[in-house]
Amino acid sequence: MPIASSIAGGSARGYGFTAGAPKPIVTGGTLASDSTYYYRKFTANGTLGVTVAPLLGAEWLIIAGGGNGGAANNTLGRPGGGGGAGGVLNGTGSLAINNYSVVVGAAANNSSFNGTTCTAGGNGAYGGPEQGGTGGSGGGSNGAFAGGLAVSGQGNAGGPGNNHTSAGAGGGGKGSAGNGSGGGTGGAGGSGTSSFSAWATATSTGVSGAYAGGGGGGGNSAAGAGGSGGGGRGAQYQSLGSTAGAVNTGGGGGGAAYETPQSGGGSGIVIVRYPKSAVD
Repeated sequence: MPIASSIAGGSARGYGFTAGAPKPIVTGGTLASDSTYYYRKFTANGTLGVTVAPLLGAEWLIIAGGGNGGAANNTLGRPGGGGGAGGVLNGTGSLAINNYSVVVGAAANNSSFNGTTCTAGGNGAYGGPEQGGTGGSGGGSNGAFAGGLAVSGQGNAGGPGNNHTSAGAGGGGKGSAGNGSGGGTGGAGGSGTSSFSAWATATSTGVSGAYAGGGGGGGNSAAGAGGSGGGGRGAQYQSLGSTAGAVNTGGGGGGAAYETPQSGGGSGIVIVRYPKSAVD
C-alpha cells in the first residue's frame, strides 16, 4: 500500500494535475482588454454566455439610446429642444452559468442586461411650445415650460424654455442638466460622463472618453452646442442643420430650427468587464 500510494501521488504530480477550481469561459460581444480587465462590448443586441463556472468580479455598463431632437414649428418659426441623453447605469456582481440577453437601444429606445433596464433619453420639445420629454435624461423644453424630467439615478433634467419661443433648450446629459434657451440662442446640451473613460479607451468607444451628452436646442439666432460625450448640435434658422447623437454613446439628438430638420439620438451600448485573473 505505501508503494502504491507513493506511485499514485508521484503520477498525479508528474502529469501536472492541480486541485484548483475550474475557471469560467465567457463568450459574446467584441472582446477587448487592458492591463487588468477583459471587456465584452455590445453595440447591437446579443448574448453574453458564461459556462463551466460562475464569473466572479464582473461589472457592467448599460447606456440607453439618446432622445430625438424636437421638431420645429415652421408655421410659427419656433425651434425644437435638444434630446436628452440615454440613461446610464453601472452594476457589479457575480454572473452564474447562464446565457444573458443583451439589448442595445436604438435612438429613443431602452437598453438592458441582467435584469437591469436603462431608460431612453427624453425627446426634445416640439416648437409648440411644450415641455421636453421624460427619459433617462430629460429633453429640452421651450416657451414657459420647465425642462423634461430625468429618471432618478440615470441622468439629469433637460433645460427650461425660459419663456423663449425663438429657441429650444438643451437636453440633459448624464453629467449635468441641459442649459436653458436664451433669446434666440439654443441651449447647450448637458455634459456627459467621463467616469468610464477607462472603458471607453479599452473598447474604442465614447467621444473623448465620455458617454451620454445631451443634444443642443435649435435657435433662430444661434444653434445650441451638443454636450460632451456624443450630444448632437442644434440647428439654426434656415442656415445650419442639426446633428445626430453619436452612435453607441447614448447622446441626444440636436433640435430643429425653421426649415431645418431635427436629428435622432445616438444608439446605446452595453459593456461587461471582468478581471483577467477570473478567467486566465
